[in-house]
Amino acid sequence: MVASVIEGVGIAGLAACLPERRETVEELALRFGEEAARKIAKATGIEARHLVPPHQCASDLAEAAARRLLDRLGWDPGSVELLVTVSQTHDHILPGSGFLLHRRLELPKGAAVLDLGLGCSGYVYGLWTAAAMLKAAGARRALLVAADTISRVIDPGDRTVAPLFGDAATATALELDPAAPPMAFALGSDGAGAPYLSVPGGGMRRPDEPAHLFMDGTQVFAFTLREVPDSVRAALALAGWGMAEVDHLVLHQANAQMIRHLAQKLGATPEQAVVALAGFGNTSSASIPLALVAALPDRLRAGAARLLLSGFGVGWSWGSAAVTVGPLRACETMLLGADGRAIPLESSSAKDAGAAKGAGEPAVSAGR
Repeated sequence: MVASVIEGVGIAGLAACLPERRETVEELALRFGEEAARKIAKATGIEARHLVPPHQCASDLAEAAARRLLDRLGWDPGSVELLVTVSQTHDHILPGSGFLLHRRLELPKGAAVLDLGLGCSGYVYGLWTAAAMLKAAGARRALLVAADTISRVIDPGDRTVAPLFGDAATATALELDPAAPPMAFALGSDGAGAPYLSVPGGGMRRPDEPAHLFMDGTQVFAFTLREVPDSVRAALALAGWGMAEVDHLVLHQANAQMIRHLAQKLGATPEQAVVALAGFGNTSSASIPLALVAALPDRLRAGAARLLLSGFGVGWSWGSAAVTVGPLRACETMLLGADGRAIPLESSSAKDAGAAKGAGEPAVSAGR
């Protein structure tokens, strides 16, 4: 396990972007039958997901989130010296999406760009990477983007995965700040898990083999219970925190049952555990920061909160972080219309705003 403490780097703001289109349980019922759709929703806690239209990519969602964040913070794009992009669903095989975003956001020519091909552990790995690079370089500002459009690699007729995954992008602003509390990280991996969560592709894929997501849910659940608790405890020990001192436990939003089971195993209370996936589903690398902006925006704007973050999935790969976040100068969610228009959530239609708000509200407590 890699254990690391990074000092002098703080999170200044967060923004998330979701595609405007939503697929609900009612729509799933048309494909899988009403009884099956309801059983899946009850077991996972997922009632709806946002899905990109055919002409939108992960970079489109990421660009909207990053632009909104830069605008809210009043940051000149020319002041951003590092861009770290985490995604499993880049627009192209090459170049990586980070370079597309660099051009669209008009970041400076001298900025460093790094693409990380990670999934559900990706946000914690990205946070670790961006904070460490920022500190090592003595740079001032960085953007961390986590964006995935997993719906693009889903067989819509596969009831084991189609009802679970949604699309989203998030942007996190980091800045050098000598007064920022330390960030404590504990990360690990085990390549033995590679066959159990995969999308065949690249030069080794047979022409007759579909490039669809395969997931062995039993193996995923067993891996999570086996590795994640020790990772969380290691991050807590590095930070010098007990679980009782954590304000919010924010696990990768895979499904409600898994989150509650892990929270209980870790000794967290229902009030500490954040479950923010009812209206979003599993959004892969974006799930942890999306949970923050959906469930805790007012809390994180108001003042400092001790957060325990933990992501886990493809690889196997896992990472936990004990971080103090807030008060944030930006913490919000927006929608991206099919026409490319960014819609701040508070300005969207009453139907969309109510649906998105309703998805976030039941998420702050695992006991509800």
